[in-house]
Amino acid sequence: MSAPILVIPGSGELTATDRGLLYGEGVFETVHLRPDGPWELGPHLERLGRSAALLGLTVPDGLADLVAGLTHEDGALRLVVTPATSFATVSDVPQISRIQRRDGIRLITHDLGLTKRPPWSLSSAKTISYAENLAAKRWAELQGADDLLWLTSDGYALEGPTASLVWLSGDTLCTVPAEPTGILPGTTAAKLLSSVVALGLRTEERMVSLDELAEADAIWLVSSLRGLAEARTLNGSARAASPWTPRLLELLGFIHRPG
Repeated sequence: MSAPILVIPGSGELTATDRGLLYGEGVFETVHLRPDGPWELGPHLERLGRSAALLGLTVPDGLADLVAGLTHEDGALRLVVTPATSFATVSDVPQISRIQRRDGIRLITHDLGLTKRPPWSLSSAKTISYAENLAAKRWAELQGADDLLWLTSDGYALEGPTASLVWLSGDTLCTVPAEPTGILPGTTAAKLLSSVVALGLRTEERMVSLDELAEADAIWLVSSLRGLAEARTLNGSARAASPWTPRLLELLGFIHRPG
């Protein structure tokens, strides 16, 4: 389906002089759209507000009302705020995201080249300046992988260009802490960690070295549209499929679809 654009009442028009278009000075959220409406809309709106504040922008009050009644069998709701306008689009979840939910991904790692982020860093904001993130994914594909995991210069895992890292170590489901690392706080990862207690798992936020991660029982990249994409290879080394993957996808309400 084509992506309809819903402009928030009271917003200005998107023009060629909008700083979002000229400089990428804007923020966005991508929300999984389901038959019962936008999934985890509240946390996404909260993160959108935090991201906007870092850029000196304000999320208009009418955004939640505009999209709350939208539904889709398996859709992508994109919320965008720029200095000039605010709008939402609706489209199908990309087929590749559905395939990676089912089959997993080939994951490689690379040093992000940072030891400390500058005070003006927007790494914890979800900005529309996403060209470098997408370039990182294209680079991974050119290496024969499906996605990339960024590392610190001293070999600790951070996040993917468009996803959070989650791994299982024994009976503990772990993710990387956002505040001390400056990474984007993951809404889907947070929902997952808050839900797995019902399955008997413990949870923890901590740093993990690449060597330790390679020994984990399971590794996933977690995001709003894919849900969980299990790493079936890490830097070329094959990994056995985890029986936890379908259980966690079901826990989060994601549906396995044919590729």
